Amino acid sequence: MNLLTQPVGVSHYLIVGAIMFVAGVVCMATKRNALGVLMGIELVLNGANVNFVAFGSVYLRPEVTGIGLDGQLVALFVIVLAAAEAAVALAITLNFYNNHSTVDVDQADELKG
Repeated sequence: MNLLTQPVGVSHYLIVGAIMFVAGVVCMATKRNALGVLMGIELVLNGANVNFVAFGSVYLRPEVTGIGLDGQLVALFVIVLAAAEAAVALAITLNFYNNHSTVDVDQADELKG
């Protein structure tokens, strides 16, 4: 089955979510800037959200009755947690920049015991 000739379905969303997840992991692994790492974390969370919504779709499980909001509710919860995580991480990054004049994650070794 060729995915390019089929109508948009659950498998298309799963592929997009997987690509976003992998791009976020690569971004987190390669960036030395704290803001780049935060962008990678957001990509990972958004890729997971796309997969949650796809897995919660009623088109994936047609035998289930109801409106199928399980995936959307989990994704909403992850978005709220991501917003709180971004606010705290940006505050820590700004505080680190004020103290060290850099946001390079390799320079953040003061807390090592």
